[in-house]
Amino acid sequence: MKGPPPQDFYGILGVPRDAAEADIKKAYRKLAMEYHPDRNNGDKAAEEKFKIITEAYDVLRDAEKRSAYDRFGEAGLRGGRGGGPGFGFHHFDLSEALNIFMRDFGAMGGFDAFFGGGQRTQRERHRGQDLKVSLKLTLAEVATGTTKSVRLRTLEVCQACRGTGATEGTRATTCGTCGGSGEVRRHAQSVFGQFVSVSPCPSCAGDGLVILHPCPTCRGDGRVKAEKTVQIDVPAGVADHHYLTIRGHGVPGPRHGPPGDLIAVLDIAEDPRFERHGDDLVFDLPISFSQAALGAEVQIPTPYGDTPLRIQGGTQTGTIYRLRGKGLPRLGEGGRGDLHVRVQVWTPAELTPEQEQLFRELQEVEGKPPAEESVGRGFWNKIREAFRA
Repeated sequence: MKGPPPQDFYGILGVPRDAAEADIKKAYRKLAMEYHPDRNNGDKAAEEKFKIITEAYDVLRDAEKRSAYDRFGEAGLRGGRGGGPGFGFHHFDLSEALNIFMRDFGAMGGFDAFFGGGQRTQRERHRGQDLKVSLKLTLAEVATGTTKSVRLRTLEVCQACRGTGATEGTRATTCGTCGGSGEVRRHAQSVFGQFVSVSPCPSCAGDGLVILHPCPTCRGDGRVKAEKTVQIDVPAGVADHHYLTIRGHGVPGPRHGPPGDLIAVLDIAEDPRFERHGDDLVFDLPISFSQAALGAEVQIPTPYGDTPLRIQGGTQTGTIYRLRGKGLPRLGEGGRGDLHVRVQVWTPAELTPEQEQLFRELQEVEGKPPAEESVGRGFWNKIREAFRA
C-alpha cells in the first residue's frame, strides 16, 4: 500500500528555500488565519489545509528539523530505517495543529477572543509538562539501532477520582463568575474609543469550573505522583545530541488535560578505536616493517565485528584502505558510510640483540629511500584525496 506523496513544505507556505525564520512565521500566520477551523465553520477541506500548513511550519521553524528535511525530505524526519534524526515525525491531527498555532500565536492580536477560544485556551493551560531524559549510547548501538528502557518519575491520573479532581460522588460545577468560559472581559473607555481587556477568571483561575469538594487523594489536581518505565526505540545512525520526541508520554495534564511529550536527548560515548566523521569512520592500523614491506592479512574491527583486510606489499605510512559499507548507517537515505583504515608503520622503541643484528644486516642490502621531492606534497595530497574520496 502506497503512503501519501511527499510534500514540498516550502511550496505549501509559499516561501523560498532560503527563507528566514521570520518570513516562515509570517507566511504561516497569514495562511493559518485563512484556514483556521473556527473561521470556516468546520469545513473539512479547510481543516485539512490547516493541518498541512501547520505541519510544514512546525518543520521549517525548527533549525534541526529543517536541516534534515532539506537533506532528505520527509524521510529525514522519520525514525527507523530510512529515518531521520529522531523527531518522532508523523502527520498532525487537528488537536496537535491547534496546539502549535496557539502556542506560537495564541497571545498575539487577541486570537483567543477573535476565535472565541475559551475551551482551547483552557486545554492549553491544562497541558502537562514535557519530560526530558538523556539516553547514553555506544557506537555499536548507533550502528544497529537499539531499544532503551527509561524509568521516569512523573504523575499519573488519580484513580480515586478518575482524574476529575472532585471527591467521588461529586463533580465540578460551572464557575459563576465567568459562566464557564475561564475568562473575564472588562470594557473601558479611552480617548481612542472603547476597548475590551480579556484576562483569566480570578475565581476559577481560567478553568471555567470550580471544585467544591476536592478529592482528598490528589487534592483536586486529578493526578498523583508515580513512576513508570518507557521503551524508546532509537534508529540506527543517530548522532550526538540528536533528540527523539515521543508524543504524549510526558506528564498528563491536570483534570484530564492533554499530556506533554517525552524528549530523549542522545549522548553517544566515544569509541577509542574510531574517529567519526558523519557516517564514515577512521581506524588507525599499526603494522610492522615486515608487514609493510611484504604485505599481510590483518583483522580490522568494525561496529559489526572484525573483518579481514589484505595489506599490500610496499605499503607506506599514511596509506588509506577503504572498507565500503563498514561505517555507520546513513540516517534518512539508507546504506552505510565507509570505514577508512589509515596505516601507521610501527617503529619499535627498543630492539633485542637478535633484532638489532637482523636490522643491521638489512641495512646493508636495502635500497635508499626516495628523494624528498619525489615524496613531498604529491604523496600527502594523494593521501588526503584517498581519504576524501
